[in-house]
Amino acid sequence: MGRNLYILAGTLLIFAMVSFGVSYTNIAQQPGSPGDTSLWRTMGLALFFLSMVISLAAVLSSLFEQAERHTDAERRQRRNKR
Repeated sequence: MGRNLYILAGTLLIFAMVSFGVSYTNIAQQPGSPGDTSLWRTMGLALFFLSMVISLAAVLSSLFEQAERHTDAERRQRRNKR
């Protein structure tokens, strides 16, 4: 599950970078395009924050999975010694 969360966080980070890029280029000022620069920046910040929260969840998920595997291995070793 951690790997999927890393992929999601990376994708959201790419979208955040694109949103920031659009806010600083002329694309936002072209006729017919959503030209509210502050909207693009706000969307970029929201996507960046969401990406960081999901990456934190991915790290914690990976740590708990590793601790669970380690605990299971210790239990198996104790059972084999008996």
